[in-house]
Formats: sequence, structure tokens, C-alpha cells
Amino acid sequence: MSLFIGIDSGTQSTKAVVLDLEKGAVIAEARAPHRLIAGLPAGHMEQHPQEWAAALDAVVAEVAGKIDRARVRGIGVSGQQHGFVPLDENGAVIRPAKLWCDTSTRAECALITKKLGGPRGAIRATGNLILPGFTAPKILWLKRHEPANYRRLRHVLLPHDFLNFHLTGNFFMEHGDASGTALMDVRRRAWSAAAVRAIDPQLAEWLPALSESSVAAGPLRPELAKTFGLPAGVVVSAGGGDNMMGAIGTGNVKPGVVTASFGTSGTIYAFADAPVVDPRGEIAAFCSSTGGWLPLLCTMNVTTVTEHVRSLFGYDHAALNAAVQGAAAGAGGLVLLPYLAGERTPNVPLGSGVLLGLNGRNFTAGNLARAAMEGVTLGMNYGLRRLGELGVKAKEIRVTGGGAKSAVWRQVMADIFGVPVVAMAEDEGAALGGALQAAWCVALREGRKTKLATLTGAVVRVNEATRVAPDRKRHAHYRALQALQDELSGAVREVFARHRATIGEE
Repeated sequence: MSLFIGIDSGTQSTKAVVLDLEKGAVIAEARAPHRLIAGLPAGHMEQHPQEWAAALDAVVAEVAGKIDRARVRGIGVSGQQHGFVPLDENGAVIRPAKLWCDTSTRAECALITKKLGGPRGAIRATGNLILPGFTAPKILWLKRHEPANYRRLRHVLLPHDFLNFHLTGNFFMEHGDASGTALMDVRRRAWSAAAVRAIDPQLAEWLPALSESSVAAGPLRPELAKTFGLPAGVVVSAGGGDNMMGAIGTGNVKPGVVTASFGTSGTIYAFADAPVVDPRGEIAAFCSSTGGWLPLLCTMNVTTVTEHVRSLFGYDHAALNAAVQGAAAGAGGLVLLPYLAGERTPNVPLGSGVLLGLNGRNFTAGNLARAAMEGVTLGMNYGLRRLGELGVKAKEIRVTGGGAKSAVWRQVMADIFGVPVVAMAEDEGAALGGALQAAWCVALREGRKTKLATLTGAVVRVNEATRVAPDRKRHAHYRALQALQDELSGAVREVFARHRATIGEE
């Protein structure tokens, strides 16, 4: 009887689940918060990696106290993508990690892109554009802005790799999370020499060797095993980025499944057997953490927007949902560009929120709440339609994250996306994905030719009670609003830059 611990280290907290593989059920959970560093300039978003490690230790210790520790066989770690963890020659953290939502690296993106021969050259070299969210420009930012810290740099890790390092003492990186650095040629599943040279030829020495996602990062360090009361030889699997592990935790390990995560940020992704490279660069051409590829769209503003509205009116979540339910589809003519933190898809790093159509009749709390919920969902649909143009068609969307818990929001999703939407029975998809990947890794190490799809098929379940279908009339109305939001987004992008300069944020 085997147990596997899955960890998901996100922007706001670290979660742990324990999977009883034979029962196909999660039998223990824990959560510990961590914080963003306050008081940074606009566009800078950072955290202390040491807080992630402390939170991981706390949740593992907590779930270990709820189970038969002797049955634990493996641990799998999911982490927020794209963060840059700089380590010195001794493996010590040099400075706080710049996160996926940090947009301070626009100049560095332009410099790397120019060295690669422009946007087309960047896509030829890596399969992706060089965007502020990715890791590569963060490394160049350190070189340009903090040269003393850069001179100490000897190891580059991503957030989940840093946690694997904490658990095993090994510098390790697998294809899935590495594909989000903008330093990797996703077609060849290898570091891009051109992208590395565009930053610093020495950088090649500071990147870990790339490994298959089916292998182990290493065994749990004996001193940590003793601290947690776990048996010797517990395997730490390769792990992956939160989207890659969320794909595993929602059964998105073969073509035909589409997952949408409505959390702080929003993502929609699907498994592919071959690279899906967008010539426009709007869809990220990532690798999966299962041996395939994971074409993905990402928006930076989802529950942050609805949470601002909820806070503004003093609502709890039930009151927010009631307010949205009480307003008609289309929010009385309001259309929101929800770019509170800039935006990644479409690529509008200087963007801010814009509310169109406000008048004396529709200026109500319900319409504002509904406009927020519709606006972020239309923003995600922008990318879903682009996925469709690249051949990734959705017949059903499995949803996770805070937004998936709202019945009214699930209906808005279905009406905008135009396909049925269903939530998962286990909402901690990334943590569950970590546990499942660990089980897969252990099975392969023991010589069993277990397929990951077999494991997910036995464990991952949707919650049929949450399934909703789109309403045809509302879907038609939202198609018109989608066109309007897209037009508005394109029309005001030059205004965003002038506005930033006017208020002194440039």
C-alpha cells in the first residue's frame, strides 16, 4: 500500500496532498501561506525562496502527521512557472526571486529579441517570443541592474527546481518547466545556444542539464527524511511547473483534453504529441512534464480582478456570486479590459484596466461585478480561440482554481467558451499532479512499464454535478462582446504607454 505526497508551491501559498494510490483518493491535505515582498516599484514582483522552502517543510510535516509515514514512497513538486532563483557556488540564494508576474523586464526582452533577429528569430530559436513573464529576461535584468549579484551567479533554478534542490541537494531541471524559460528550443527539447548567448555565453555553465520528466530529481535528503519521519529512500520525482502538473492532475495527458485554471492568473492548455509553435507567439509552445508538449495560453488577471471588486463592495464570495447572478449577461453594456497587472496574452505589459460603456443606468454593483467576471473570461477566450486556430479544439473544458468553485462563473465560462465546462472532484490539481508523477516515477524505477494515463485514469475524476452547457443566445451575445473587447485592447495600447509616462511610472 503506497502513499505519495504532492506539493504545489504557488504565489500565495504552498499546498500538500497525500495520495493513496490503491484507493485512488487523497487522504490528507495541508496548506501554508507565503508573501510577496511589499513596497517594490511598479511592475516588480518578488518573493524570498527561503519562504517557499519553509512552507514546504511545514505542509509535509503536517500531512505526515496524519498518515502512516512508513507507506510514503515518493514526493512530487509543482511550482509557479518562470521565476528566477539565482544561487551562488555554494547553493545559497543571492537575492529574492523575480516571479512570473514581474513585468519590469520589458527592456531586457527587447534586447534579447534584437540579438535573436527580431520576434521571428526568437521563435526560430526557442519556439516562443521573449516575454516579460519568462525567465530569460530576468537573468539579463540581474546582469544589467545588479552586476555585483550577477558576478556571484553560478546556478539558475526555477521555483520548483529550487524546492527539489532543497529536498535532494541536486541541481536538476526537466523539460516541462524549462520550456518556460525562453532559453530552450522546445522542438529539440534542448537549451537554445542562441538564446543563451544573447544573455551571456557563460550562462550555459550555470544551467542544469535537462532531464526527462519521467526520472527522479533524487532521493530525499536523509536529514529531511528524519525530520519528517519518512522512510529512507523516498524518491523525489522530476516535478514541473504548476501548469504542467495541473495537466497531470486533471488527466490532461493525452490529446483531446483541455484544462482551464481560473486562479490568480488564468491558463488554458492541452496535451499534444508534437510541438505546437504559434508563428505569432501568442500561444506558449511549452513541453509537458509527461514527455509530450503543452501548448498554453496565459493571462495575468483573473481572480485578482474579481477579488478587487469583492473587496470594493464588502462582499463575501456568496454575495459576489449573487450580485453577478442578478445582473444580465453583458453587464448592461459594460466591457472591461481587466489588465490590472499588464497582460501577457495578448502581450500588453504596459496595460491597465479600462471600463467601457459606463452610464447612469448601468452604474450598479451587480453590473460592475459581472463585467469583471465576464472581462477576465473574455480575456482567456482570446487565447482559446487562438489555440483553436492552431488545431487545438476544445469539446469540453475541465476547470480548476478559485473561479471553478463558483456555479455562476462556470456558466459564464461555458457561455463565453461555447463548450461544456466541468470542475474537478479534486481541485488541488497541481498538487495531485505532483503525487501522480511521483507514483509514475517510482513505478518506472522499479521496472514496471506503467503509463501515466493509466494512473490518471484510475485517480482523476470530474465532478459531474458541476457540469454546465452553454446557452446559445448568450454565447452569440458574448461573441459580439469578444470582438468589442479585442478591438478596445488594440485601440488603447499606445494610450497605455502615454498614461504610464504621464503618471510617472515609466
